Amino acid sequence: MKTALITGITGQDGSYLAEFLLGKDYRVVGMVRRSSVDRFERLEHMEGKIELIQGDLSDQTSLDIAVRDVKPDEIYNLAAQSFVPTSWNQPGLTGEVTGLGVTRVLEAMRKNRPQARFYQASSSEMFGKVLETPQRETTPFYPRSPYGIAKVYGHWITVNYRESYDLFCCSGILFNHESPRRGFEFVSRKVSDCVARIKAGKMEHINMGNLDARRDWGFAGDYVEAMWMMLQQDEPRDFVVSTGVSHSVRDLLDAAFSAAGMKWEDYVRIDPKLIRPAEVDTLIGDATKAERELGWTPKVSFEELMEMMVQADMKRHGVA
Repeated sequence: MKTALITGITGQDGSYLAEFLLGKDYRVVGMVRRSSVDRFERLEHMEGKIELIQGDLSDQTSLDIAVRDVKPDEIYNLAAQSFVPTSWNQPGLTGEVTGLGVTRVLEAMRKNRPQARFYQASSSEMFGKVLETPQRETTPFYPRSPYGIAKVYGHWITVNYRESYDLFCCSGILFNHESPRRGFEFVSRKVSDCVARIKAGKMEHINMGNLDARRDWGFAGDYVEAMWMMLQQDEPRDFVVSTGVSHSVRDLLDAAFSAAGMKWEDYVRIDPKLIRPAEVDTLIGDATKAERELGWTPKVSFEELMEMMVQADMKRHGVA
């Protein structure tokens, strides 16, 4: 039985990855920060099947202890301050956790479990003001937010540890991936939840920012499989994980409201305060390398994804 250590297990990706690895007969250990309020909603259905330990990406000692005691075969570093707008309000925290936190996990592995395999959750936000379309593994980075900049650091320190210490370290450059477990602050879940609220008569309209921004949206449940596949290869390599299809926020609104039998134009208001200081206009990934070398392809389409999210939120709000 292999053992996997997952940082950020309480998040969307962490919960889907834990499910996936349990299906592969792994021992799954999740690292969580000490908090006076436990937020384990995404993990409740796996109670008794996974182990949880305390640790923090800002504290080297806790990471050393975690890796030393758990003795993982695979380490998935998914923890981060991952909400892009917050990174402008808390740039120092974002750099500390999303950037330097990666170094600390790598150090803990290097000192305590160098034979383990390491996965770093890189992000399409690293491409930012894109210099090539579509974006692939060789596309130069041009981040446009403190979050994107921190992710670039995390990506390159992973490459550096791979090359400096001959560790099995790789990064998945994941494009936007969503699900009914997505946080409410992210645009896809904000929209699906507000659609359900409007359908239930609990609100009248939704405030939005830039409707022209385009993203490559996929299903998180598909993407965690690619993470695992990367760590099963003979050699560590980095991969773009994406659908290869770009949609605008306007398209997302259309798909979500249509799933509830409504027209988005009747309910959407533009709020200038929701416009980013520096926008990333268009992201679209080229996952040819992942398809060729890993055999990975996405299964859930954009329309199916939004239907899934809206239906889940309508059920939660008691809409038949």
